[in-house]
Amino acid sequence: MDFQLGEEDRLLQQTARELAQREFARDAYTYAQTGEYPRRSMKVLAGHGMMGMTVREPQGGGRSIFEACVVMEAVAQVCPHSGDVVQMGNMGPIRVIDELGTEEQRARFLPGLCGGEKIISIAMTEPGAGSAATDLKTTAKYDGGSAVLNGQKCFSSNAPHADLFVVFVRFGPRTRDCGAVVVETGAPGFTKGKTERFMSGEAHCALHFEGARVPRENVLIDSDGFRVLMPIFNVERLGNATRCLALAQAAYDMTVEHTKARRQFGRPLCEFQGVQWMVADMRVKLEAARLLLYRALANARAGLPTAIETTAAKLYCNEMARQVADDAIQLHGGYGYSTEMPLEFLYRKIRGWSIAGGTVQVLRNRMADLIYERSFSQRPPRPE
Repeated sequence: MDFQLGEEDRLLQQTARELAQREFARDAYTYAQTGEYPRRSMKVLAGHGMMGMTVREPQGGGRSIFEACVVMEAVAQVCPHSGDVVQMGNMGPIRVIDELGTEEQRARFLPGLCGGEKIISIAMTEPGAGSAATDLKTTAKYDGGSAVLNGQKCFSSNAPHADLFVVFVRFGPRTRDCGAVVVETGAPGFTKGKTERFMSGEAHCALHFEGARVPRENVLIDSDGFRVLMPIFNVERLGNATRCLALAQAAYDMTVEHTKARRQFGRPLCEFQGVQWMVADMRVKLEAARLLLYRALANARAGLPTAIETTAAKLYCNEMARQVADDAIQLHGGYGYSTEMPLEFLYRKIRGWSIAGGTVQVLRNRMADLIYERSFSQRPPRPE
């Protein structure tokens, strides 16, 4: 069992890191203040074949999830926002289109995404359906050559900037009637609410579908959607875990340098045993997280990741990253708490990933289902 990156993976990692240092480092933390989406990063990454890596040829690069996450980790350590671009261009809704789309749908939607020209977002969460995703109420029905959508979505990352959305909908009353539709910004009856911000500064907005009409050809799947969609969603979770690892690594690296240079009581901080133990624990957590994540990614090279390995990796990376970032702030003192320094932003950014893509509480429930090989319903008993 080899726990080291292969030569090609190391070369890819080095290429991505050097690209990020050259192209993204200068503006790495400015997007949090401006609220802009790093569209320039989209074009730069696309120009180096790092958008659509996981998309099948001829639209994409036909590379593995592992390789995309190696790139994402290297880029996100330098510029978290550009790391988000790698995620958007390789994970989540772009993969739904690639896996479920017809050849015509793939040819219509994927080139603009892989070319760094368009932004895509997923529209799953609703005001009354978050972790309980099967409770969604947004409906779709066929009307001639169209699909007509009614309902509302919320908390879709980068929705104000997005050009198209993969929208989870219900074609009928049963759970197995759920499916997914591609909706483009500007579709009749589809409007966006006011721009709001997450704690990380990332933009989101409500999405309103009031008789929204899209071509029937935009329907990706209209039945048994969750059974098909959730395995694909595991890729999104590994992207989430990868960015947690990358930002925690960045916080750790800053802390090592700070504790070597910062002096108190006439000595560098790194000479105090209490500091040494905190930094040692940070390193152990990072190493453990990387092994869990790389195992899930390596075993998914030839396809989709397994549920248990994905669940374990995301759960541990989410909680590890929060702990490491919190300790990094503590060891930086006032510098860590200042909004003029990057650590407080890294913490705010990391914090959201314990919610997005499946909360750490839901992941524990999922792990129990996998351990006992049965489903434990979280719903109250139905009345007789």
